[in-house]
Amino acid sequence: MSESKPFQLDTLSLHAGQKPDDEFGSRSQPIYFTTSYVFKDTDQAASLFNMERGGHVYSRISNPTTSVLEERIAALENGVGAIATASGQAALHLAIATIMGAGSHIVSSGSLYGGSHNLLSYTMKRFGIETTFVDARDPSAFKKAIKKNTRLFFGETLGNPGLDILDIPEISKIAHDNGIPVLVDSTFSTPYLIKPFEHGADLIFHSATKFLGGHGVAIGGLLVDGGKFDWDQSGNFPTLCEPYEGFHDMVFTEESTTAAFLLRARREGLRDFGACMSPMNAFQILQGIETLSLRMTKHIQNTREIISFLQDHPAVKSVVYPELASHPDHILAKTMMPKGCGAVFTFELKGGKVDGKQLIDKLEIFSHLANVGDAKSLVIHPASTTHFRMDTDSLKAAGITDGTVRLSVGLENATDLITDLKKGLRGCATS
Repeated sequence: MSESKPFQLDTLSLHAGQKPDDEFGSRSQPIYFTTSYVFKDTDQAASLFNMERGGHVYSRISNPTTSVLEERIAALENGVGAIATASGQAALHLAIATIMGAGSHIVSSGSLYGGSHNLLSYTMKRFGIETTFVDARDPSAFKKAIKKNTRLFFGETLGNPGLDILDIPEISKIAHDNGIPVLVDSTFSTPYLIKPFEHGADLIFHSATKFLGGHGVAIGGLLVDGGKFDWDQSGNFPTLCEPYEGFHDMVFTEESTTAAFLLRARREGLRDFGACMSPMNAFQILQGIETLSLRMTKHIQNTREIISFLQDHPAVKSVVYPELASHPDHILAKTMMPKGCGAVFTFELKGGKVDGKQLIDKLEIFSHLANVGDAKSLVIHPASTTHFRMDTDSLKAAGITDGTVRLSVGLENATDLITDLKKGLRGCATS
């Protein structure tokens, strides 16, 4: 679509990156199920390999279907480009591996998805990349944790599962004053609720498996570059600013002043790590994005009705959601996410783990599984599942107790969902 027109998110969700097929006029994006592409001649082949012209060589690196998805998410986030990966975890790993190596340091919010926490705590440590976890609500803690080898600030727009709201403007200012980029996981919020680049973030990733796809049928990740961080001026990123022997001594910041990160991430990361997205998954996620605005509106509407019910239930000790005055980030939420705070939240049962188990086992409409962002409503007990690898102190810091239950509210009739919860809560402790 034309970049000169100020198209809104609803329109971009349907059209960005795609036009009717030139050969047959297909309105829907075709699925290019192919590993590789025939060259017109030897000159074209050489120029494609040397990045002298655009095109596709091998689907691990790029594919016409996944390219549309990459262009669409870049348009929705106001980024300069994006890379589709096999999963959200693959996108996070790709971001880290592209800009740092052994001996580097990350400052991260402690309020993270369990898989991200595990990756940073244990896996990346094995490769010489250390992480210091700090309070998501305390920008000064990020500043205090900076070391000479700090190369990244990381956090989630909505922390999982405590829904801490990251003060992206303040944290970004601290980071940029120290020559450090900011990576944000915006899975829970999507571009519908917040555009992190507008608040100072430099890189964004999504688990497209969740709200972007929206139907629990395709796993995928998306990594987006805002194109504004000055890698050269920082002086801390030789992977982008010095000749790379693995690709003809290319200096990526010389090759592109705005998309150096993406060039290296694709030419090295997708090539060598290989965690690419299937074109079928790209197609399915594209279908999900087309209804993103409609779904998010309904998700939030249902969430608000369910929270109102739970707040008044005698078996519920507390509800954690940023729109509530009781939430520590209530004021920040009004500024950062005026449309709403998503469809995922937690509540704590007075009866602890016993009542949590009883509730989950009695529910009929809510599906008990390890996912969020589905059109169908979902439920899980974080302490024994998604965050079970975390120690007691880490769980406490993340706001997780034995009685914590996480809901991902879907698109069903809100009255039916409340009736289901009433049934599940029957017999739970009330004092």
